[in-house]
Amino acid sequence: MSQSATIQNAIFNKAQSAERGHRKRLLAGWIAAALFVSGFLIYGFNYYILPSTERPFSPKHALLRPSGTIGVNLGMFGVLMFFIIFLYPLRKRWDWLGKQGNSRHWLDFHVILGTAAPLVIALHSSFKFGGIAGMAFWIMTAVTLSGFIGRYLYSQIPRSLNAAELSIKEIQEAEVKLRWAAEERHDKIGIDLIDLFALPTAAQVASISVLSAIGWMMWLDLKRPLQVSWLRLRAGGFGGWVGSAFGLLRTSNADLENAIFNARRQASLHKRVLFLSQTKTVFNLWHVVHKPFSYSFALLAIIHIVVAMGMGYR
Repeated sequence: MSQSATIQNAIFNKAQSAERGHRKRLLAGWIAAALFVSGFLIYGFNYYILPSTERPFSPKHALLRPSGTIGVNLGMFGVLMFFIIFLYPLRKRWDWLGKQGNSRHWLDFHVILGTAAPLVIALHSSFKFGGIAGMAFWIMTAVTLSGFIGRYLYSQIPRSLNAAELSIKEIQEAEVKLRWAAEERHDKIGIDLIDLFALPTAAQVASISVLSAIGWMMWLDLKRPLQVSWLRLRAGGFGGWVGSAFGLLRTSNADLENAIFNARRQASLHKRVLFLSQTKTVFNLWHVVHKPFSYSFALLAIIHIVVAMGMGYR
């Protein structure tokens, strides 16, 4: 092996290791957020379901009301979370912060905080939304929902179109070789791969509206696990299919799994290149909606905090 190839392998292995570490941290973040929110939900459930007139008589009222010991701290924690959330757009304008970490990794944790923060604020308000605080909460919820859409659109834009096209050519060559090996053991594997991962033509994509294109992309992504499951059932039989959790997990057939892996990557890259123009258009429109909602929430939250502290609510 040449020195250049050795260096490339070392760089690739380092990148793979970093990505695995990120996925572990991301999973830990989702688990921590879920446990935190569910813990308070379970503890306060019998209080949160009470009508407003009966809550003052609950032994948990002094703790869980918005101005209670737990309620206030949840509010402060929610505000802290949103300060951290705004670090993501800030890093685009602050050179030092922009050099810290990977933009996609920041975005992933931005999504976690953006998902958990509205739930923490809901716990702070004890699920009573009124006035400025209520308006801020619903704007915050709209920001969170739009954030999921934005994260999906971001993942659909190849960082380099030329690199994506090159990867597609390489994967096509590898997939053909793997398909030949798989066909020796499983009849019609090649045909199934072609049928199950078929994509629309460039002409078809160009003829539909932007919103229809995004819907088509989502449909292709949602049905792919079912397509893989069906392929594993046909290739491995019912017993192997059940053993792989109804085709949702990998089977023991290396040739089949290699063919599936390459076909999925091929289809994913092809899809992103096909829909690139529509995706960029929607992503730009998404920014127009997401940012004003985010800033509106921040302004209303500040007003709510100032009013609450100034009025001395208890």
